[in-house]
Amino acid sequence: MSRLEARKPPLFISELLTRDAASQSLSLLSGILKSSYGPAGRLKQLHNGVGGCVCTTSQSSVLLGRLSLSQPVLRVLTASVRNHVSRFSDCGLFTAILCCGFIENFRSLNVAPFTVIKISKHLLSLCMDHLKSEACGCRVSVDFSSVETLVCLVRSILTSKPACMLNKTEVDHLTSLVLRAFIFTVPCHVGTNAVLGKCVVIPVKGGRVVDSTVLPGLLIEAPEVQLGKPLAVKRTGSNMIKIALFSVSMSGDGSNSEEGTLVVHHGVSLEVSELNQLLNVGKQLVKDEVGLVVCQKVMHPSLKQYLKEQGLVAVDRAGLSLMEPLGRVTGNRPPIASIHLLPPGCYGSLKDLCVQSFASKRFLHLIPGDTVICSLILCNRSETAWDELKRVCETAEHVLQLTVKEPLALLGGGCTETHLASYIRHKSSSLPGSTLTDLGCSQTQYRLVAEGFCRSLESVARALSHDGEEVLTDVVYGHCWFVPPGSPCVSRWSDVVSKCSCGVSGSTEDLSWSVLQGQSGSPVLQGCPQEPPVKVADLRVLDCFAAKCSGLQVALETANLILDLSYIIEDQN
Repeated sequence: MSRLEARKPPLFISELLTRDAASQSLSLLSGILKSSYGPAGRLKQLHNGVGGCVCTTSQSSVLLGRLSLSQPVLRVLTASVRNHVSRFSDCGLFTAILCCGFIENFRSLNVAPFTVIKISKHLLSLCMDHLKSEACGCRVSVDFSSVETLVCLVRSILTSKPACMLNKTEVDHLTSLVLRAFIFTVPCHVGTNAVLGKCVVIPVKGGRVVDSTVLPGLLIEAPEVQLGKPLAVKRTGSNMIKIALFSVSMSGDGSNSEEGTLVVHHGVSLEVSELNQLLNVGKQLVKDEVGLVVCQKVMHPSLKQYLKEQGLVAVDRAGLSLMEPLGRVTGNRPPIASIHLLPPGCYGSLKDLCVQSFASKRFLHLIPGDTVICSLILCNRSETAWDELKRVCETAEHVLQLTVKEPLALLGGGCTETHLASYIRHKSSSLPGSTLTDLGCSQTQYRLVAEGFCRSLESVARALSHDGEEVLTDVVYGHCWFVPPGSPCVSRWSDVVSKCSCGVSGSTEDLSWSVLQGQSGSPVLQGCPQEPPVKVADLRVLDCFAAKCSGLQVALETANLILDLSYIIEDQN
């Protein structure tokens, strides 16, 4: 006992944001995230110090998941952003950059954190009320009877991640595929509890992007299936294919036994007994006119051979990820979980079954009578580009699902951020005295916090500039404009800019601009930012309404939480 170390007292860390290490780490994280933001964002290579795979990405879900962070403040920030991404799939970098901006701008103010938090919550409510109002100039209604807005929304997501390495033709092709896949997942007959279906991504690495396609139903990889040979499969009297879906192992190795003691009588072979039981199951399947047998795990070769001889198609090692969509395609829910009992009604059905080939892979194509499941066969030149593209396509599908629930979108390219900053400055310039009384602050304190709030929003728009472009905002609509690098010095900005970043506003209008600066911000508008006439054909970039609104709220709430932290207590034992 004398060799045991005495317990160390816990470590109390105070004044978190004034410590050099925390401040430098926050600044470094903010720089990494800003340099990754947008279509021109710089890629990051992530790998650990002892080898392992190298990941190339600019996506927040991967960046924040693989970064090793020692500062407690940064762990709080990244955990909050990752939770947002897990719920909405989109606007992760926006949320993280904005949160860093709030923290950096608010901590430099000579205002008590409690007062900053109260004022910033009020400013957030102004933003949310404005975004949800019909008069909002950066909100776009999504019409599902026309694909133009949906195409813009999907294209904006696909082009936001440069690691996908897509050209314009490939972007257009994938945009069409993602929309078709989404339409397949929408049920034809909508009841009171309509549920959207699922798009299963099938990997084909090393192929051309334009060879990607989408098919209704489900593909299961089946290397043993022979090409060029007609697939003879049993059918029922109604010309349907009966399918048995097993989630239990059919390998015959006793792996299905529960924990405990297994008693085997003398002279009895456990392996033979298991195989006989599997063959009995096979005979029952033949008797019940089953045409296709799919097993999540391994199937015994003898059982597989028996089923094949009887005219059944057998596929094993389907994997856990396919079980839920398989159940929905075939109506075989839940899958059969025992080889000792095949209850009545345990089978599903298919309309047809055929063989498909993509690159060097062979698949069984399960075609249902009516389904909300489809397969997106996704090709890309390299494994890195394919991994990034898969995540982007899944994000696009999720964004479309969110848009069904709330058919709105926000102008992208930084225009929503600069518009909101202009709106907040306008509201702050004519604040009623009753609001200051309710918040318990002075007008100077309110304007200081409001200016920090606006600079944080504008810092997200400025983060889209990676090649030295000058970033402007107009004083009529509050939209964001980028001056191409190397543009000649001119007396009028209208000579070097033609369209705002989102594409809605043009320089042919009677506009004036100001340069977005890091600390001084933009001038207060003469009036409330106006609502520009939105033509769908002019739209360049759109953002998901639900994801961006959530990101704005999460960013501020997380920043306020970090500003309000007084101590961190670390156990050193």
